[in-house]
Amino acid sequence: MTAPNTTNGSSTFPAKKKAKLWQRLLPWLITIACFAYLYRALEHAAASQGAGIIPYFAKSFANVNWFQWLALMIPYCILFLLIDTLVVWSVINWFNTKIGYFDILPIRASAYILSLVNEQVSKGAIALYVNRRDGVPGWELGSSMIFLMFCEYYSLIAWATLGVILQWGHVPKVFHAIPWIALCSLAFFALFYLFFSGKIGARVALRDRPIFRAFRLAKVWQYAAVLAMRAPLMISGVIIYTLALRLFGGSISFGQMLGYLPVIFFGAATPGPMHSVAILFWVLLFPDKPGQMTAFGLVQHNFFIVFNAAIGLLFLRRATRELFHEPGEAQPLAHGYQRAEHQSPD
Repeated sequence: MTAPNTTNGSSTFPAKKKAKLWQRLLPWLITIACFAYLYRALEHAAASQGAGIIPYFAKSFANVNWFQWLALMIPYCILFLLIDTLVVWSVINWFNTKIGYFDILPIRASAYILSLVNEQVSKGAIALYVNRRDGVPGWELGSSMIFLMFCEYYSLIAWATLGVILQWGHVPKVFHAIPWIALCSLAFFALFYLFFSGKIGARVALRDRPIFRAFRLAKVWQYAAVLAMRAPLMISGVIIYTLALRLFGGSISFGQMLGYLPVIFFGAATPGPMHSVAILFWVLLFPDKPGQMTAFGLVQHNFFIVFNAAIGLLFLRRATRELFHEPGEAQPLAHGYQRAEHQSPD
């Protein structure tokens, strides 16, 4: 690995190891399996109505009021951007450097374009942006992005556990494993926090690596704060998805959606294009309406990522200007890197 280089306020990021063949194929295999199941479900439902699969599936879109649907989804996407930016901004200010919310907003929005390919790549773009703009060492920013992903997992598993418990008798039995996964995750977090806070294994060299800097500095309240900041996204998602589902002919209460949606969002985090697992989950949860649920999942989840990427295009010019300009140009490369005052250096 390449050591960090702080010359001219920049740092060299380590070269990314080439993924193994099975790692590259896994997302596509998952997607193929999901869509094969969906195709069989749609074919069976179409045959039961004496129709072809394409006319049957097209009917699922025909009666949707798309203006009402857009009136729900567009504000939700914008709210997601604002809160997601708040979380990223908070973490960078805690562990890296003082930076303004509206300085993070352009790159957080622009990074959604990369999310079309891979969400983790988009976080790498945020780290590179702050590295170039403020001269924060790359390893420190990489540590903060891993901290964000770590907290996102715990947010998803917490809400998914609540969802399964609320709808225990109505979700497929395979989802009953989620509370056990959450319990194991909680036990792991306790050991993880004790290790990186130095309460156990203080002399283990792994703890002192730069990539784990954010975890060495993090307090319990900061983990909890990230989960709390993300909570409005789940609550608003329950409202929006309940109302949107009704436009597709589904009938569900807000309480039922609170039980289902966290499980589906947990599935959406599974690797694979087009959020195929999340789409499959809708059909598994409502097996009597495979056409409506496939159509709903397809447009709901994919509009979200595509519209967010479109928002990112509005900010792309500013983000790329600060990301790619060179030292010596009229606009300075770094704005003066200073660690957050309340954090101690390594």
